[in-house]
Amino acid sequence: MRGPAGGDGYQLVQLNNGTHSLHSLAYGETFHPVIGPVAEAQALYVKQLRLRERLQKHAGDFVIWDVGLGAAANALTVLRATRDLACPIRLVSFDCTIEPLAFALQHADALGYFGGYETQVRAILEQHAIHFTDGARTVNWQFHLGDFPALLAAGTERRSPTRRASGSPSRHAGSETGAPSPHAILFDAFSPAKNPAMWTLPLFTNLFRRLDPQRPCALPTYSRSTIMRVTLLLAGFFVGVGHATGEKEETTIAANTLDLLTEPLDHRWLDRARRSHSAEPMVDSVYRIAPLAAESWEKLQAHPQFT
Repeated sequence: MRGPAGGDGYQLVQLNNGTHSLHSLAYGETFHPVIGPVAEAQALYVKQLRLRERLQKHAGDFVIWDVGLGAAANALTVLRATRDLACPIRLVSFDCTIEPLAFALQHADALGYFGGYETQVRAILEQHAIHFTDGARTVNWQFHLGDFPALLAAGTERRSPTRRASGSPSRHAGSETGAPSPHAILFDAFSPAKNPAMWTLPLFTNLFRRLDPQRPCALPTYSRSTIMRVTLLLAGFFVGVGHATGEKEETTIAANTLDLLTEPLDHRWLDRARRSHSAEPMVDSVYRIAPLAAESWEKLQAHPQFT
């Protein structure tokens, strides 16, 4: 996520296209570094998740997990892009720190995406929750402060005795955190090299287990790396090629159903993954690269996406 630094651990920076973003001194990385916060959020999440189309057809609350609240650019862009639709949204944000959001709000004018949501952001900073009317719909926004991998692991352990006989999770698999299972996940962590704990196979396996198999859910991420895609596949997801964003020709989108993917990875990609020098998932929070292990290759071949 956005890192354990305090308010002095962030800087406002201007990108090449003139927009502004935040830079984390602790991680040495810039949030949304190429095309800026709003443009990246629109391309990677709003458009790729087909949020407007799905919300128009949805009955009841549409649940979005915002993994990596950061400076709230993803969350606020999603809200602004869909506020004319009547479908209620339950937005659940996660991060290990609130500091980048506090810092960003101090620079709201330069960042440009807070307009109209300053009151709601202050409530998230102070109470970590707010329920409000937003355009044509209501929004229930909650923030969970803490270590996301540990939260998922603890929730999975607590839920395991109550799993149904089929082995699939209950409909509200996220109830341990007060968060129902999502319909969409905005996954935005710092890079695996700087924040490996957020990119491990155990994390995505636990995340997949928290999904409701009867509730279609998609997860886009900016990474297109082979190791990332293998990790998602071995965690249980179906995985496809994601839309371009900025200088990235491809991103990645995963889902618990093939219906949410327009371009699933095929056997040609599978062959490339077998030859890759960087394809074996990380199992702990130490960054490293390695080719596929024999066991991982066997599991990939047996994945429903390729059989």
